[in-house]
Amino acid sequence: MWVSIWAAGYVALEGLAIYFAYRAVAHARTPQGSIAWVIFLISLPALSVPAFLFLGHTRFPGYAVARRDSADVIAGIGSYGREHLPHGDGGAFGFHAFENLAALPVLGNNSCEILIDGEATFDAIFAAIDDAEHYVLAQFYILRDDTLGRAFAERLKAAAERGVDVRLLYDAVGCNGLPQSYFETLRAAGVEVVNANAIRGPRTRFQLNFRNHRKTVVVDGQVGFIGGHNVGDEYMGRSAEFGHWRDTHCRLSGPVVAQLQIVFAEDWHWATREPLNPELNWAPEPTVSGVDALILATGPADTMETGSLYFCACITRATRRLWIASPYFVPDVDILSSLKLAALRGVDVRILVPDVIDHRMPWLAAFDYFDEICAAGVKIYRYTDGFLHQKVVLVDEDIASIGTINMDNRSCRLNFEATAMIFDAGFASRVAEMLEADFSHAYLLDKRLREQPLPRRVGAPFARLLAPIL
Repeated sequence: MWVSIWAAGYVALEGLAIYFAYRAVAHARTPQGSIAWVIFLISLPALSVPAFLFLGHTRFPGYAVARRDSADVIAGIGSYGREHLPHGDGGAFGFHAFENLAALPVLGNNSCEILIDGEATFDAIFAAIDDAEHYVLAQFYILRDDTLGRAFAERLKAAAERGVDVRLLYDAVGCNGLPQSYFETLRAAGVEVVNANAIRGPRTRFQLNFRNHRKTVVVDGQVGFIGGHNVGDEYMGRSAEFGHWRDTHCRLSGPVVAQLQIVFAEDWHWATREPLNPELNWAPEPTVSGVDALILATGPADTMETGSLYFCACITRATRRLWIASPYFVPDVDILSSLKLAALRGVDVRILVPDVIDHRMPWLAAFDYFDEICAAGVKIYRYTDGFLHQKVVLVDEDIASIGTINMDNRSCRLNFEATAMIFDAGFASRVAEMLEADFSHAYLLDKRLREQPLPRRVGAPFARLLAPIL
């Protein structure tokens, strides 16, 4: 009898695996993703069926409701933006690709300050929160109940207690393990705390694959912050495992802050079903003769592959220099081809990645890509002074981007991300100086996969096979 029950269960599991394999073929965003899921589902159904329930969804339907409901605000921003047209024209390619991806215009009269590493970043964020007069909008993927996390909470509570409207969005996956007492003390002080997927997220379906990876703060609609830092002691370089944590944020002011605010407001609207607050400041003070800037937000609800297209647009524009810093290098086929073509036409293409292991499978998969792009002339630099977590793109002498978008499938297709794009030669020069300092703490990869240690040689191709679902 037990044999019959086991056999029936196995047949049912295989049937479910075949059905999910069909769904993967029909709905996966890329052929590579389909193949990876089909192989995984058919060969290991006991492991793959539960995994597919949590990780197999590739679309996030309905999020466009937030953008539609905020149309009046976006129209207002557009009208305000016409008063602050960009000083440049975007060169031979113009701004159109980036503007169409963002569904927002490039704006002039902004300022952008680079914040290198945790101390500079959180000193600036804490100072802005302490100076808040009307409201603070904060959003982080990871919050920790540690020294930095408690200091951040105290800043928010102090602001709320003096009458500032404080709202905090967090991601339930990134904050897994954070005690509820952390949120309870914030709420007790008057801070509005919301899970970014509270209503339409994991409660109603298996959507753990979709995570809000954005890391932003907006204060009074006048100043904004975006970049790679989460709120935890490791981001201050206090981790015994990682040591120095190399990351980058930026401080924005000017009209572009309204764009950063609309991204937060849409996420808040999605999670709470509350209409956008008309009392928010949608007309930040401009900076005279400031830089041209744009906030480009990406996510799984986009009708196009916005994350991948963002990278491809940056890569194809490069004529002299393309430097990219990313903690993970698991690119899709389009990005991979664009990188190779850029190097083949003579562009100085450099990819800066960490030598230290954070997540083993993406780290391992990257080695199976390195040979391919190095053969085309791409240079891989491996950062050794701690863990590199920044997400920075530098194109030629006039475009730089700092944000949350990693060069992997998860960032490009599964996570909600955002980046600040700055179109200015002076700012690009400062980013170049920052990256040159990082290159001085890295070594140029000159060993091909066949020369790597045996575990790496064997594991890298298999890790790459799973790249579309990492």
